[in-house]
Amino acid sequence: MAKELTWREAIDTVLSAAAEPLHYREITDRIISDKLRINLGATPTATVNSEINTSIKRDKRSPYVRVGKGIFTLVQTSKKTMSEEQYDIISSFGMFWRRDAVQWSRSPKLLGMQQIGATPVDFNEQLGIYLLYDGREVIYIGRTTDRPLGRRLFEHTADRLAARWDRFSWFGLLPVSDSGDLGALPAAFKAVKLIPALEAILIEALEPRQNRKRGDDLSAVEYIQKEDLEIQKKKMKALLEKM
Repeated sequence: MAKELTWREAIDTVLSAAAEPLHYREITDRIISDKLRINLGATPTATVNSEINTSIKRDKRSPYVRVGKGIFTLVQTSKKTMSEEQYDIISSFGMFWRRDAVQWSRSPKLLGMQQIGATPVDFNEQLGIYLLYDGREVIYIGRTTDRPLGRRLFEHTADRLAARWDRFSWFGLLPVSDSGDLGALPAAFKAVKLIPALEAILIEALEPRQNRKRGDDLSAVEYIQKEDLEIQKKKMKALLEKM
């Protein structure tokens, strides 16, 4: 069996074969699809982004060049650089997660993955902003500060909104470690970063028709929902009983 490439080796392989600069999410997707790495961890997209940015910041002769927000290429394929400020207030987010994919309790599991095959992360304790939907229509916008995301959403399964929402989106402040654990809330945010981040959240969440782009200033990593295993067990039990 061939030795698994390191993250840096895998990144170099993808960028060397690419005809144009790539966003770090696309680099991650190609690493996974080309099976350059099998052990992905909980945050493969964040790992790729961190590996490249760390090299650019610390290595005097980094092989990478940033040519746009989250877009990179190798030094030998591009001489043009572009400075930018990362708006990293929102660390992670999930869009249009299904209510029926969660086993609801006072402390439910809100499982998300960066890519299929990555280790799931439980966002139950996340803090930030959330939206409730009836179909695609936003019916409620709330915040999680004194009570975490999972608890706040659980409360909406028994209050006046209980029968009115079937999906939810969330935008979280707590960072996610490589092992998939949620970190501590940053001490403070600067207005110069806060305002673009808030704009990006609104564009991403509400998708206004006149905005020609998505929330491009949102440097957070999106997580796709993973159904709670208990839900899968219930479905299998119901199927067996029916048979």
